[in-house]
Amino acid sequence: MSFVVVIPARYASTRLPGKPLSDIAGKTMVQHVWERARTSAASQVVVATDDERIQDACSAFGAQCLMTRTDHASGTDRLAEVAGQLSLSDDQIVVNVQGDEPLIPSATIDQVASNLAKNASASIATLCEAITDVDVLCDPNAVKVVFDANGRGLYFSRATIPWPRDYQWESGVMPEGEWFRHIGLYGYRAGFLKRYTQWDPTPMEKKESLEQLRALYHGEEIHVEVACAPVPGGIDTPEDLGRVREHFVRLQESTKTSG
Repeated sequence: MSFVVVIPARYASTRLPGKPLSDIAGKTMVQHVWERARTSAASQVVVATDDERIQDACSAFGAQCLMTRTDHASGTDRLAEVAGQLSLSDDQIVVNVQGDEPLIPSATIDQVASNLAKNASASIATLCEAITDVDVLCDPNAVKVVFDANGRGLYFSRATIPWPRDYQWESGVMPEGEWFRHIGLYGYRAGFLKRYTQWDPTPMEKKESLEQLRALYHGEEIHVEVACAPVPGGIDTPEDLGRVREHFVRLQESTKTSG
């Protein structure tokens, strides 16, 4: 199985401008993500950006970096442009690793690529994790997913799905049952990326602000599996950045102590 990792890294960010170049333990965020991806089984790891400052930073630490257009409506559109620049065949697997996830386990990158390779009818593979906290269950920022017995995604939503009709909700109490949070790590077939860019945003995609719903709307199959390792959330806010910096400080202190 051969696959390519693409790391979209945009400079513009409403809550954290210049996010990919944020310093974390002496390295930029995008370098941490690139190094994680390099420990996966990917045959090629490429950073995709629309900003020369990120391109210069990537060149400094030896990463392959491609410049892309600035007007892409979604990360999937940016991936499609990269697939075209690399002249990837339609059956080539492309794993999208977000540029703001410096703690992503490389095993999960391999997992989505392997799952897509094993499921020939799927155009996309992605991951999820069990929800055990009622606050996460009810949080619209935590995307929920339901899937069938064969791992085919049925729907993704910011709402609590499935909804326990007869449950009497109690504040802070997690109802019995299984719920899953979607993890935004995707594997795609390059041919699907070409098709995706030809479709307009769909009604349910716009309502939920979830671009994977465009694929479901057009009958594409999404394979979903529980992640083989915990996947920490990405960095969206200064508070997130502070927590990740603290993690690396603790890691460095632990390494010094054990050494």
